[in-house]
Amino acid sequence: MGRDAGDLLREVLSGYADSDKWVGQPFEHIKRLSNTKVGDVGQDFVERLCGELGFTCEFPLNAKGKRSRTEAWDVRIEGTTFELKTATEDVHDSFQFNHIRYHRPYDALLCIGIAPSDILMDAWTKAAVVTGQAGPLVSMDKGSSATHKLTKRRPQLRPIDDFEDRLLAVLATPDAQSGI
Repeated sequence: MGRDAGDLLREVLSGYADSDKWVGQPFEHIKRLSNTKVGDVGQDFVERLCGELGFTCEFPLNAKGKRSRTEAWDVRIEGTTFELKTATEDVHDSFQFNHIRYHRPYDALLCIGIAPSDILMDAWTKAAVVTGQAGPLVSMDKGSSATHKLTKRRPQLRPIDDFEDRLLAVLATPDAQSGI
């Protein structure tokens, strides 16, 4: 090999750069985490926020007593099971909530959007997700209907200060307990 592979990669990398909109911002650190860790951050955040607001919040556990990543639901809040999705804002000011599986039994969807300096959210019953009221779901795998993506622009989400009111509204909806 004529040139050092490391030098070649550094040369290629020099032509790429992430958006600098996150640099120096309060939540900049999240951009250095893997997608799985971003989801873990979302779970821990929702758990603490629910605790602050007085909501009961629990996560399914595996045989080792750790949070399970394979259950049909991600978090149970006040007895209602939620699929929980956390996404960071992309360069187009959108949030891509990935791997929404509406064929699994859970009651509602909770989305947490983390922007460089603020937190957004929304929640919908599963019925609203399935009927498109939460927004259009796009298949993440061509020819498959197992996993979907929900894209939301900043104005389509609510500020995190609305978390309690929005959660209460979803919990009060009769079909939030249906598990369809």
